Amino acid sequence: MAEDNAPVAVHVTDEPLAATAAALVDKLIADQVASKLAAQDPTLWGPDAESEASIRLSWTTLHKSSRPLIGEIEALREELRGEGVDRVVLAGMGGSSLAPEVITGTEGAPLTVLDTTDPGQVADALAGDLQRTVLVVSSKSGGTVETDSHRRIFTQAFTEAGIDAASRIVVVTDPGSPLSKLAEESGYRKVFLADPHVGGRYSALTAFGLVPAGLAGADVARLLDQAALAAQVLGSDSKENPALRLAAAWAAAHSDGAEKVVLADTGSGIKGFPDWAEQLIAESTGKQGTGLLPVAVEGPEAPGFADAGQDATAVAVGPAGGAAKIATEGQLGAQFLLWEFATAIAGKLIGIDPFDQPDVEAAKKAARELLDNPAALEGGENPSTVDGSVQVFAPAGVSADGSLTDVLKAFLATAPEHGYLAVQAYLDRLDDASAALLRPELARRTGLQTTFGWGPRFLHSTGQYHKGGHQNGVFLQITGSPEQDLEVPDRPYTLGKLQHAQALGDGKVLTEHGRPVLRLHLTDRAAGLAQLVRAIQEVGE
Repeated sequence: MAEDNAPVAVHVTDEPLAATAAALVDKLIADQVASKLAAQDPTLWGPDAESEASIRLSWTTLHKSSRPLIGEIEALREELRGEGVDRVVLAGMGGSSLAPEVITGTEGAPLTVLDTTDPGQVADALAGDLQRTVLVVSSKSGGTVETDSHRRIFTQAFTEAGIDAASRIVVVTDPGSPLSKLAEESGYRKVFLADPHVGGRYSALTAFGLVPAGLAGADVARLLDQAALAAQVLGSDSKENPALRLAAAWAAAHSDGAEKVVLADTGSGIKGFPDWAEQLIAESTGKQGTGLLPVAVEGPEAPGFADAGQDATAVAVGPAGGAAKIATEGQLGAQFLLWEFATAIAGKLIGIDPFDQPDVEAAKKAARELLDNPAALEGGENPSTVDGSVQVFAPAGVSADGSLTDVLKAFLATAPEHGYLAVQAYLDRLDDASAALLRPELARRTGLQTTFGWGPRFLHSTGQYHKGGHQNGVFLQITGSPEQDLEVPDRPYTLGKLQHAQALGDGKVLTEHGRPVLRLHLTDRAAGLAQLVRAIQEVGE
């Protein structure tokens, strides 16, 4: 629990950092930053950011404005249960899925999350009991390609199972979006229109976070109660404001060269919080060649946290422990609001607009261009070399001579001092879950701060930082041949082709930014992952 019965607390356990941060806190108090943020003042981030900020600050009062949703969600849940429908599948990316996953994971409420284009993972979701299934289609823009693909596939599956598809689809979107219009025309079960003045990564307490979680059985009213208690202190111009302390500590560390924030759960009781915070911090701060790179790790003893160097700040979600320089404590609703306030304030201190994402569209555009040119997508790919079940596509300047281990060594040598390694797995997050073990293995053997992301999920999370943040990353892409593919109804591509285009498109944009990208394609996923693990183990020998 937070100290002195406060709803949320921040402890800066590193004394030099605490001293530097304290001076920044004093300046934030003098400038009334917290109270102005709570009052939704769009001038806080300067004239260039004012236009965007003016339509992105409603998240500060969601603990009040989202209250009417509670009754609507509960009524729909009871209605569906009365029809024997109690399995909730969420189709959503980024801010539309990360918060619901944390909420339901923390409360033990069953929710199937589809934030992937991997055909195997989607097929597994389809294999569940459709007679008991409701699909929540969640997209702020209403045009998210992954989510639209899921909607089309499930619509066909419902119909083929003799189920009225429209009665089993619930939509969460912004007013006036293409999805809201489609939902009205198609007669979908219910449409929840979210507050359009909240950006996706700040939307945990909007309909995007609450609807799927509430339908799955989570107590979303309690979540808003927790946030409401925290809001009282987070909007105050006082030294006791934990958001000011957290933002000041991040900014002080960043100004001293610690551009990475390593996140580990230390017994908070909250499940998966670092994955949610990862998007919030990366998309909000990673731009204009600066920002904070969040590195979500497995625990306080994990490589990267226990041995955080001068370029990284270790942050505990839960009690202070291990090498943590900062610790945050509080219940989930309070933590959501704390980290949102702190991230927005850190943006002011670092000197960026925390509400735009100028580099996200580039990878989407590159993927669309590949989908529009099947010949470029399917042909013209000649691996640099092949080692067993692994096809190697090496970047310029990296020799592909020798074994897979040799290629990895040559690639990792391109990482600059104080740089980072991003592992990007365009695989099945469930069946290929062992791929996540690559992160600690690589971090331990290279000494690099190492992130891990499932593709294309991370494109809606850390993808902004990769192009807009500090340009010192090297990127290991892992793609794999699917055992089965899925057609996307009324679209000229399969899920497998879409997934492949997303990987190649993002790789192309990263290469254009001058960053090294090594792609390893697994012709047999299980054998290829085992082979890759062995090669990585040999890297540090």
